[in-house]
Amino acid sequence: MSKQSIHTQIVHQKIDQTEATTSKTTPIYQTSAFTFRDLDHIEQYYAGEVPYLYTRENNPNTAELGQTIAELEQAPAGVASSSGISAIMAGILAVAQAGDHIVAAEDLYGGTQQLITKQLASLGIDYTLVDFSSNDAITDAIQPNTKLLYTESITNPFLRVEAIESLVQIARDHQIKTMVDNTFATPYLLQPYTLGVDLVAHSATKYLGGHSDVTSGVIVGDPDLIAKANQKVVGLGMNLSPYEAWLTVRGVKTLALRMREQSANAKQVATHLSENNGVKHVYYPEFVSHHGNGAIVTIELAHNLDVTTFFKSLGWIKIAPTLAGVETTVSYPSKTSHRALTDEERNKLGINDYVVRISIGIEEGDDIVDQLNQAITAAKTV
Repeated sequence: MSKQSIHTQIVHQKIDQTEATTSKTTPIYQTSAFTFRDLDHIEQYYAGEVPYLYTRENNPNTAELGQTIAELEQAPAGVASSSGISAIMAGILAVAQAGDHIVAAEDLYGGTQQLITKQLASLGIDYTLVDFSSNDAITDAIQPNTKLLYTESITNPFLRVEAIESLVQIARDHQIKTMVDNTFATPYLLQPYTLGVDLVAHSATKYLGGHSDVTSGVIVGDPDLIAKANQKVVGLGMNLSPYEAWLTVRGVKTLALRMREQSANAKQVATHLSENNGVKHVYYPEFVSHHGNGAIVTIELAHNLDVTTFFKSLGWIKIAPTLAGVETTVSYPSKTSHRALTDEERNKLGINDYVVRISIGIEEGDDIVDQLNQAITAAKTV
């Protein structure tokens, strides 16, 4: 072998890639592409005998994330994507195309509603938004070209727990598919696929990642539909970076510990705030699973409080447009998550200027209660 210059040696460092080297955690495969020994090796990829070619198409880290969440949801297949919205879009496009119709819950996260009513509608996919607490309303909305029923396992922001088994039965009666966003519940509380749902989506940015340092999504479920969803992720460039996939998988390792603590804190906060006369209404599920009821509490402040003062008086509790980190945060749905809705749409859903969504963290529960009480008291005295 000819002697290499230092420049070549630096580029081509020798790395031991034998089976004798076993890393405790999956390494980050921060590469845009994978190399091949020869042309026959490339053909092996296209024959399905070699797993990786180009990171936009697949990567060990993104594959691990999809597989990990599929296993937690007890689903046979999963694929990671660049965000929760991209996962939802890939899932819907795996089922519906131009000329088709979907029926969706009217009380969805505002970003998802905008995806359905603006982006997918511009692609020729029609939709109807209805009250999913009424089986009759769902059934009446189904049309001959309806392909999908779409909802959230726990809705955003008022935390209505979906009757998934009833929804699945309606879909089967009409031979259409179901898709559920399981972000708020996570597989720690609910596993919609085991109840008959065809596709389950996650904004992995939230509880799966858990530390507010990654943006990612996952869609799991029926293998044939996941294969189609993967084609959309690859073809539309919705792939996730290896590093963010690695961060998300790392976060998933503490999901049960975080959700257990956050759910317990949320129950404590909901109980205390229901006794505070500065709070008109507390929204918190009564029963989601034997593991708990989730880590979100939504409140409607009494209408004689000054909302601006409340937000200014939160102390160490941060104001954020998102949720599910280890720190307690609050958001203002009318001006963030559901801002794009019209006043009429927000009023119909009950999202007025006194509604506050609280994402409960892992701090001491008493401290969270005390800080919220201080903010409410300050808003009363204005």
